[in-house]
Amino acid sequence: MIFALSRRSHDGAHFRVEHELDDGTHLVWELFDEMPDETLVGGDVTFDDAWIARLDRVDFPPGGVAYRHVHPGPGIRYLLHGELTIDRGDGDPHTYRSGEAWFEGADDPVLATASTTEDTAFVRVLLLPGEWAGKRTIRYIDAADEDKPRLQRATVLSEEPLRP
Repeated sequence: MIFALSRRSHDGAHFRVEHELDDGTHLVWELFDEMPDETLVGGDVTFDDAWIARLDRVDFPPGGVAYRHVHPGPGIRYLLHGELTIDRGDGDPHTYRSGEAWFEGADDPVLATASTTEDTAFVRVLLLPGEWAGKRTIRYIDAADEDKPRLQRATVLSEEPLRP
């Protein structure tokens, strides 16, 4: 299956999550057998049991950091405003700007560093194994990071069961 983010809905999607931004931009996350045209970003996913789709928003104050961490399911993120540098530990960090999207696979370790001069926020849809329903999904790679202040704030906007 392909998990994709676009700016319009497509026929043939197995599952769809839609979200309208404050500026009227309409975002659509969909699950397909094949990658549709006009896709902003996509990634492969596999399913073996009950899953959920969680739409949430993550806000960072200037200089906020999400220490190196993983999530138990894949997801596509879309940067609403600010800048966010994603360091995957491969020596090639990438800075995303407003309107850009990226994919993170399940258990991909990332370090996320927000702009030092402005607020930063993104929305995402995570595909999560059913046992994660209603639970916080961020897991820090270094246990010492659990005790550090977390300046970012995640707000769950919706959570729906998914059975492709």
